[in-house]
Order: sequence, then structure tokens, then C-alpha cells
Amino acid sequence: MKSTFNNPVLIKELKLRFRSFKSFAGILFYLLVLSIFVFGFIFISTNFTGSGFINPEQSVILFGMLTYVQLALILFITPGLTAGAISSEREKQTLNILLTTSQSSFQIIFGKMSSSIVFLFLLLIAGLPLYSLVFLFGGISPGQLLIIFAYLIVTMITIASIGIMFSTLIRKTIISMITTYGAMLFLTGITAFFFMIGMSMVQNTPPSQMSPAPLTHFWAMINPIALMMTLITPEMSDSLYELTKIHFPVWAGYLIFYTLITSLCLWIALKKLRVNMKKKK
Repeated sequence: MKSTFNNPVLIKELKLRFRSFKSFAGILFYLLVLSIFVFGFIFISTNFTGSGFINPEQSVILFGMLTYVQLALILFITPGLTAGAISSEREKQTLNILLTTSQSSFQIIFGKMSSSIVFLFLLLIAGLPLYSLVFLFGGISPGQLLIIFAYLIVTMITIASIGIMFSTLIRKTIISMITTYGAMLFLTGITAFFFMIGMSMVQNTPPSQMSPAPLTHFWAMINPIALMMTLITPEMSDSLYELTKIHFPVWAGYLIFYTLITSLCLWIALKKLRVNMKKKK
């Protein structure tokens, strides 16, 4: 455990990342985007006069909008930070030198991935003051906010592990990044498309012929957008259960599936990092 956190690779990556102007520019851009959405929504809700008020229903809408903005930024930023972690070392011809050090494969993968996750976690923390404005208008509980943040972190870790895996398997950074974005697009867009097709088929089925729709429920469980909908408005979960006839919680299925994907991706990355060094001559 001590060697895991006393990791030269992690320390080096953190120093390089947080000494770079790009990192602070990224945080500034992230907060600007959130601020535009928050204050724009408030001004629109008060008719640009400042004399109106926001009711709890509008506060829930603002909370949902902030959540989806953060989810979108995480989905698009994470692949860019992790998909070149190993492949860039290979392109700079420094990977072989790194592999000959006393660092284990786990320390290298953990250090590369954790530096990106720490930066993304900092983005989430930096956005908390803007989230706190929601509590001024009611409709949202602190527990609900903590659950949302927990699942944002789960999603972030999974996308990061996918990026690390492709960065280990693919030699070119640009191809690794495109592949990671493709996986992210599948988890968000393609699964949402299949989910909508399944919901359309269920809704068009006569009540007398309705049967459980496990596949439709599965697409909802692995889709980040559908998960956030059920967490923001719990009534969505009840509607989904009534339509699919499957009463397995969406949040539980999401957690199980993404934990398995993370474990599998990290296992592949660890196995393939030193694959060339294990070949017999």
C-alpha cells in the first residue's frame, strides 16, 4: 500500500500536470461554462430583472442541467487526458526506459491514470460553489448531490480505465484517442439509441401482450444519461420499472457493470504493458 501512493510515476505526472498553464486554463474554461449555464438560467428565470424568484421545481431543473453539463465535460475531457498516457511514452521512445526501472506495471498504470483522475476530481470540487447556489432555492438535498458526485466519479474512473487500456494496446496516440472516444460514444449515444428503440417497442405493445423487457432495462442501466435521469428525478425509475417489468435498481446495475468494465480494462492494461519484454528470443 505504501509503494502504491509513494509512486514516482504518480508524483512526476502530478508535478508536470499542475505546473502546466494548460491545466489551470482548463479549470478556468470549465468554471466559465458552468457559470454561464447557472447565471444564464437564473437571469432567464427572473426575466432579467432580478426581482423574480426561483421555485423548487426550477431549482431541480437547474440542478439537472448542471449535472448533465458536468457529465458531458467529464465524458469529453477524460479520453483526452488518458488515451495518450502510455502511447505518448512509446512515441517519445521513453516507455522502454520506464519499463526498465524498479516500478511495477501496476505502479506505472496507477500513476498515469491517477494523475488524470486527480485533475478531473479537482474540476468536480471546483464546481461545488456553483452547485451550492441550488440549495438556496430548495428542491435538492445534500444526499442527492453526494450520490450524483459519486456516480460521476465512477463514470470518470471507468472512462479513464478504457483510455489507459487503449493507450496500452495501440501504439499511436491519435488512434488510441479516437478509439476511446468511440467507446465513450457507444456507452452514451448508441446505448441511448437502443434504449429508445426498446422503449418504443414496449409502448407500442398491447397491455395484454406486455412481457418483461430485460434488454431495454439493461440499456438503461449502462447509460450514464439514463442513470442521471433516475437519480435526479426518482419518478423516472418507477416509470421505467412499470414499462420494462424489471425491478432491479438502475443505479445498482450501473455500478456493477462499470466496476466490471474498469477491472477488465485495468487487467488488460497490466497484462499488455510488458508484453514485448516477455517474448522469448
